[in-house]
Amino acid sequence: MAQLTDQVVDQIAQLDAARKLVLGDAAFYPQIVNGILPIIGAHSRLELRRWGAEFLAETFASPVLAIAQKELLAPSVLQTVREILELPEADAAVLQSLVQTATSLYPLVFRHIVNHPEDGQAWETMNAIKQDILRKMDSFQCPIKVCCVKFLQRVVQVQTPGLISDPRRPEQNETSLAIVPRTHAVLSIPNLEAESSGLLDRLLDVFQEETSDPLLVNATLNCLTPLIRTRQSIANKIVNAVLDFYPARHVRPPLTPTVRVSVKSMERTSRALIVNILKKNPNHPLAGRMQVYIERLMQSKLEMTDDASRKRGLPNEPIDGLDSAKRARLDAMTPPLLKIPPLPPGPTSYDRLFTLTQDAGLSSFDVKQLPPDLVVKIAVPLLAQVNPSLLTQAVDAVRTRYQTVTKEQTRQRQQQQQAAVADEDDDYEPEYQPMDVAENVAEETNAVAAEVADIEADFVSLGPFILPQPPPLSETEAGEVGRSAVARVFGMLNVAETSPAPAKGKSQQQLGFARLAGSTFDRDAWVVLLARLATRAPAGLEGGGPSGKGATISDSIRETLYRYILEDFRARLSIGISWLNEEWYNDRVQMKSAVTQRADAEEESEPTLPLHYDTWVIRLLDGLLPYLDSRDIKVLARFLSEIPEVTIPIIQRVASLAKDPERVNLCIQSLLYLILFRLPAREMSLNALEDLYRTYEEARPAAGKVLAKWRPQATEPPAAATNGAPPAPEMQSGAASG
Repeated sequence: MAQLTDQVVDQIAQLDAARKLVLGDAAFYPQIVNGILPIIGAHSRLELRRWGAEFLAETFASPVLAIAQKELLAPSVLQTVREILELPEADAAVLQSLVQTATSLYPLVFRHIVNHPEDGQAWETMNAIKQDILRKMDSFQCPIKVCCVKFLQRVVQVQTPGLISDPRRPEQNETSLAIVPRTHAVLSIPNLEAESSGLLDRLLDVFQEETSDPLLVNATLNCLTPLIRTRQSIANKIVNAVLDFYPARHVRPPLTPTVRVSVKSMERTSRALIVNILKKNPNHPLAGRMQVYIERLMQSKLEMTDDASRKRGLPNEPIDGLDSAKRARLDAMTPPLLKIPPLPPGPTSYDRLFTLTQDAGLSSFDVKQLPPDLVVKIAVPLLAQVNPSLLTQAVDAVRTRYQTVTKEQTRQRQQQQQAAVADEDDDYEPEYQPMDVAENVAEETNAVAAEVADIEADFVSLGPFILPQPPPLSETEAGEVGRSAVARVFGMLNVAETSPAPAKGKSQQQLGFARLAGSTFDRDAWVVLLARLATRAPAGLEGGGPSGKGATISDSIRETLYRYILEDFRARLSIGISWLNEEWYNDRVQMKSAVTQRADAEEESEPTLPLHYDTWVIRLLDGLLPYLDSRDIKVLARFLSEIPEVTIPIIQRVASLAKDPERVNLCIQSLLYLILFRLPAREMSLNALEDLYRTYEEARPAAGKVLAKWRPQATEPPAAATNGAPPAPEMQSGAASG
């Protein structure tokens, strides 16, 4: 017998190792499942069947294992589940896990039969499992009944027509009766619909019984939500059944505290279900009845609370708490008194704190030697037979002991602190002390502290606990913290972007560079905060070396801003313009500061000062231009007009639009806008137009019209230019700069 027990223990240890393997890598599930089926079958030991049933329920409910893999594994485990269910001995743990497994297997096997009608044996086995569960359901214990409720809900959901989201992709549609062909060789649609209707009635019968189990009622209510949401054909029937259910009717007096809690839980679950339906569909046909039902549940709750708050009547018989004289007159039995021994001297451990018996053998017995299931079997009947008076006296005794120990430890700690302070005041000697005295004192103090810590490890520790100071952050950790802070600020930017806009007619003051970044909580405030974190915060840190943290965080903010703007550049163009203005302003301030410092220090070598505006304006423009079409003249014109400085590289990027014949007009109009309204960029734009006029044939008509007004000599043919003289200097320089 001992050898068999050791063998079972070894097998369970090996199975636990296999479970850890599949939890680490889901690819091993098919191999492990097929390998353990002969070990956990109907002829194996009860411990192995428990482990196997729990593992199968865990496998087919795991979100890590793909649905396709589960569908392939489902037919292979059906026979094992059926054989264990048909055993005459009924273990609660095994049955509960098997019902959960069958709940997960049913839609998988149903879809497998729809796609493989030749595998009729799998469907027969699944039907046998279903019939066995339905036949034994009423005789099961309450935890197993709750699992059976979920099984009924899954069968009804599968055998009821659902919505077809995409007829061309049947493998992606929900498993329901709608995916079954009309002429299926195994599945009969009328029979399945009739069975699902009967099972739904059986599921809803819990609302019509005279006395209902609160656990089953709550489990049923929780399972009805997916049916109401996904199965419109039976949704109204379910809602009507719930609206006819009033928990207060299904209890019998007297209303004990347990019954009150049960009624309250059923009312709360019912109300939550109806409120959720109304939130999803405020225009529901039964919305009026639902409102009446919710109000009635609230009224029932108030009535129950009012009854509970009324004054109690006179007791019919003596209760605990009467004095001895009153008990003598009423012939009431005085509750026995529990003799509480005093605490033994010395440190108080947890076992001494809770030991109330004087029996040395009983107090020295180690309960850890007993297996947990045996402790549960012993403890539950004993707790049911405990005298309430004795239990109250024992709890009060332990509480009194704990308070006494706490006060004593606090008093001793205060005395030690006062004695230490007195010693410091009285024993102060301003004489020379050798250097090794402090080290010896520190070593002795550490040794005493270590001994005290070892002694008090197993005893009640009631002193204050102070967390140690965190270690300093490394550069990598500081960078991670900075990036997480930037991500949170961008999250606030997304929240502010979706907030409602201010009402029309309210004047808003436009603040400039002197604005406070946190003056408001709108999107503009967060944009200014991010831009200044990227530009002004690391000012003066970027030239200190390549490992500067400020430069790293600022570059991360700039990169995130760049990607954020390009995600929806038409709506977020103002963010990009505000950011580039901050970059340009910061570059100019840094340049001015560098010139001042160089003049004060009288240095001849110029320090390297990183400038960011030219880099990021070109990069942002390169990201925008590929997505612009001929209708985006307002977007490009706004960008070119509101950035603080237009440079030659920017003009070259705009001129490159002429390479696309469809965007030639966009290019010419943008350059014309710069010529008309940005005087510093006029010459650069005219040079670019002149170069386009000479290079691209498609741009010549539109560019010629502009040049005829601003540079007429550029449109003249070479032969007509001053009797064969060379071209004008402006044309040459314009072509070169363009």
